[in-house]
Amino acid sequence: MFRITARTVLELGSELISSDIIAFYELIKNGFDARTKAGVDVKFDIVLTRRAFLRLKGTIHGKASLPDLKKLIKDELLPTASEAAYGSFVDLIDEATTKQELTEKLDQAQRRFNTITVTDTGSGMSLEDLDRSFLVIGTPSRKKEVEAALARGDKSTPYLGEKGIGRLSAMRLGERLLVETARSTDKKLNRLEIDWTEFSNVDAMLDQIAVAPTKGGKKPSAEWSGTALTISDLVENWTEARVRDMADYEFARLTDPFANATTRPRIAIFWNGERIGIPIMSGALLDAAHARVSGTYELIDGAPVLTCTFEALDLGFEHPRERQTVKLTEEDLQATIIGKDGPVEDSALRTIGPFSFEAHWYNRRRLGAIDTIGEQKAVRELQQKWSGILLFRDRFRVFPYGEDEDDWLELDRRALRRSGYTLNKTQFIGRVNISRIANPQLLDQTNREGLRETSEQYVLLEVLRYAVQDMLGKFMKDVERQYKHQKVDLSDAQAQVTKLEDRAKNAIRQLKRLTPSEGDDAIEELQQTLFEFSEFAARARQRIAEVEQESRQMIEMAGVGLMVEVVAHELARSSENALKALAHMKGRDVPDRLRSYFNTLQAEMKSVSKRVRVLDPMSVSGRQRSEVFALDEVIRDAIEAHHAQFKRHKIDVITDLTTRPLRIRAVKGMIVQIIENLISNSVYWLDMRAEREPSFKPKISISLESDPPVMMFEDNGRGIAPENRDQVFKMFFSLKDTRRRRGLGLYIAREAAMHNGGTLELDEERDPETGRLHKFVLELPAGAQV
Repeated sequence: MFRITARTVLELGSELISSDIIAFYELIKNGFDARTKAGVDVKFDIVLTRRAFLRLKGTIHGKASLPDLKKLIKDELLPTASEAAYGSFVDLIDEATTKQELTEKLDQAQRRFNTITVTDTGSGMSLEDLDRSFLVIGTPSRKKEVEAALARGDKSTPYLGEKGIGRLSAMRLGERLLVETARSTDKKLNRLEIDWTEFSNVDAMLDQIAVAPTKGGKKPSAEWSGTALTISDLVENWTEARVRDMADYEFARLTDPFANATTRPRIAIFWNGERIGIPIMSGALLDAAHARVSGTYELIDGAPVLTCTFEALDLGFEHPRERQTVKLTEEDLQATIIGKDGPVEDSALRTIGPFSFEAHWYNRRRLGAIDTIGEQKAVRELQQKWSGILLFRDRFRVFPYGEDEDDWLELDRRALRRSGYTLNKTQFIGRVNISRIANPQLLDQTNREGLRETSEQYVLLEVLRYAVQDMLGKFMKDVERQYKHQKVDLSDAQAQVTKLEDRAKNAIRQLKRLTPSEGDDAIEELQQTLFEFSEFAARARQRIAEVEQESRQMIEMAGVGLMVEVVAHELARSSENALKALAHMKGRDVPDRLRSYFNTLQAEMKSVSKRVRVLDPMSVSGRQRSEVFALDEVIRDAIEAHHAQFKRHKIDVITDLTTRPLRIRAVKGMIVQIIENLISNSVYWLDMRAEREPSFKPKISISLESDPPVMMFEDNGRGIAPENRDQVFKMFFSLKDTRRRRGLGLYIAREAAMHNGGTLELDEERDPETGRLHKFVLELPAGAQV
């Protein structure tokens, strides 16, 4: 049987409550859980600040006389303190007859008459409640009621707190606690006094500390109910300036500042009898945002749906007010948030429950004066004050999200690597709303410093990062591109290609050193393919540099950059897989296994080499011109170039091409680009479905028609939601996971089709099995056919 030491209580209280505002939060929350009728009052009654007390205490044993010392002490007392506290403090000082006694009396007065009182007008507690609930650490009653509400499917939680240790947070503020409480049926107050210093005895057991409730004095009125927690022997220096600062910042963010002032939970702060205002969010400040995103995550018929609305209001150049809404269904969220090899299960997308969010973005340099706020400086200061994306549960703050030092959405870290708009956390004012009932798996850590690391917490973070970091930033860049004719930034893709190329070279060097003679041919094939690829990448880089000033050609070269990256990935993957397999081979069957593996490696290298040659028309120097070629032959070459990849992913390719060559006049490199992008996307999405459905058989179908030339490209993967039929062609729109997200492939493919006088569309016919769209249609003009 466990026995508990007395000091364990101190660990649960002051050691787990990391800041004063969290201590206040716990005590205030208890008032609302008691169904307070008039909110919660926090009253500071400070006669002598702690700093002044320590200074005066050091002067007592100096040369000054006792009367002079008493006068010196009284001069430091705050006349604004309550009459009772001020008078009692003075009376105790006057009782001293020696300097030693003055020291003792000053200590007593400081401990007893400087107080913080947290008051509510809730249900209150009876004498029995104090004994059986308040004095029971980890009391289960609220936990049981919350779990019952969850089981019933209630719309709101009966309590904000349920751990049963929030009351211990009082020790963070002071060494002594007086509880005065009563139910409406009680005739007198019920009283409980606790001296937390008694629990610091390292040898004492918890049951050796005598704490018991008693009957107190009269209630304020016969019908009154509520609780007053009076904390004394304060441990920190409380001043009016500090309390005003806390009211202006910490208390202002303790409950949802975006909420209507009439519905916001009432918290009143008093300093020595004077009410200190807690500011609310200025609607004019939110209206002054330069861009914003708002979103809802819902469960519709049990399936998750994320809806995000993006707005570009004023990005610093002339443009109309742009607005875009994106809706992601469960299939999209599995891909975007979890991905092909994510760390959590798909089920977390459902078990997280519904939530909502909004984030308002500001270009601080462009913030100007606002009539209802003031001049530019005042507006900037106000934006700085409210900056951060805060998390609220049932209208109350979840710490530390949104604090100055907290970057929970990694906005600052990502901003360092981002070109274009820098989405730093200080540029946002935002909130996220969750609830105990709707989001039962989003639980606080015991120390109230963030949510516990669960699969649902991962989903919450990834959804918010996707909406704020990726989609909002890309939406803003897309608006800029439309109205400022910005070029496509290829720096990320080019850096990735260099990294992949280096990985392949390193793997080949190690393979040559470790490989026995049986694998010489395969390694030679691998090295030759790397050489071909390096030449191809060099020509592509040269081509990009040549057309850097031409907008249309820059789009074309962005496609080249993406395709180079795809091939580089294949090359690095194959070479590293060979090295990994070699390192793990043991036993007598090594020669046979080596021979078999190197045969596979050779086949893969031939396939990659073929892809390099197929893609090479995209990278030739000089402006690309139209030429006559057979479209069916280009498709066959592309399929052959992907043979090893299709085999690896078990993809069946079905073609229905024309019996006679379908000759067209077009820019060959651009047509190759379209086909490559469609194949690349299909492989990814087919993999997504295959990973989640073991019996699934992936398939790609490509067919051709003539007069006019039309290519239909279809797969049986996850498909695209009808709502996103047009979105998928927009620049930077992507539903792939973070590591694979570019959002350029289909945009570039459509641009390439338009450049050749054609169209690339997503057919609006829904697949009867998935209810989603699966077929892309490339149509070239009738005049393109030769």
